[in-house]
Amino acid sequence: MSDNTPALVSTEWLNEHLLAPDIRIVDASWHMPSQERHAYHEYKESHIPGAVFFDIDEICDLDNPLPHMMPSAEKMSSRMRKLGIGDGNRVIVYDNSDVRSAARVWFMLKAFGLWDVAILDGGFHKWKTERRPIEDIPPIPRMRHFTARYNTMRIRDIDHMLENLATGREQVIDARPSGRFLGLEPEPRADLKSGAIPGSCNVFFKDLLNENNGTFKSPEEIRHIFEQAGVDLKKPIVTSCGSGITAAVLLLGLHLIGHRENALYDGSWTEWGSHPDTPVST
Repeated sequence: MSDNTPALVSTEWLNEHLLAPDIRIVDASWHMPSQERHAYHEYKESHIPGAVFFDIDEICDLDNPLPHMMPSAEKMSSRMRKLGIGDGNRVIVYDNSDVRSAARVWFMLKAFGLWDVAILDGGFHKWKTERRPIEDIPPIPRMRHFTARYNTMRIRDIDHMLENLATGREQVIDARPSGRFLGLEPEPRADLKSGAIPGSCNVFFKDLLNENNGTFKSPEEIRHIFEQAGVDLKKPIVTSCGSGITAAVLLLGLHLIGHRENALYDGSWTEWGSHPDTPVST
C-alpha cells in the first residue's frame, strides 16, 4: 500500500465511526517533564471511548540514554499486539498534549509498516469542547497479530546528520521555537548547548496549527509557511526538534502537502546539543 492514506480525520468522522469493527483508537498523549502532568493518569480519568494508551516513554529503546528513541521491531510488535492493534486495522491517533504528540505515534506506526493511520484533527481538546462522548474505564483489548516492518529509511542518526553537513543533500528543518533555534533561550533539558544545526531552517511546529481549535491549517497555508522559512520543497528533508516529538508534526505537515522524501532525526537536539563534537550555529 502506498503512503497516500488520509492523514487526518475530523471529530465528526470519528464520532460516526466509533463502533466500526476495524477501527482502533489510540491516546498518544505525552507531556514535557517540566509540565508536571501525567499522561496515563489523565487518560484513565478521561478518554475517547475504546481508546488504548500508547506510552511513548515505554514503547521505545530503553537501553538508549536518549529519551523515547525508536524501539526494535520485536518490541513494537509485542506492544501493538497487547494494545489490540494489528494488521488490517485502521488506527486513529489523538492526544491531549501541547506538543501534538499524536504525530510521533502516527510516524512510528507508519515507520513500522502500518499504513492506514490517521490523526484526529484538533485532538482531545476539540473532542471535549464539542461535548462528544468520553469514558474513564480503559478497555481490555483483544490481542491482534502485528507484523512490524521497520523502515529505517525514515530515520536519521547522528552519523547521517554529520555527513549531511558536508554533502548538503538533505535540508534540515527544526521544529523548536525560534528563541531556542537562535540560541537566545535556554533548552528545557539541562546541559545542552544552545543554537541549531548549521544550515538548518526553522519552522515552529505550532505555526502549522490553527490557534482557535488546534486543527491543521490548509495545505496551501502549510506550503507557504515552509517556503517562507526558506525550505525548498523539491529537495529531500530531515526534521528535528528537541527530542523527536514535534519533528513528527513537521513530517505530518509535509505529508499534507504531498512531500514524501523526508525523514526524522530521532536523537534531535537532545543528542546534537549534548555531543562534544557537534558544531552549532546561533
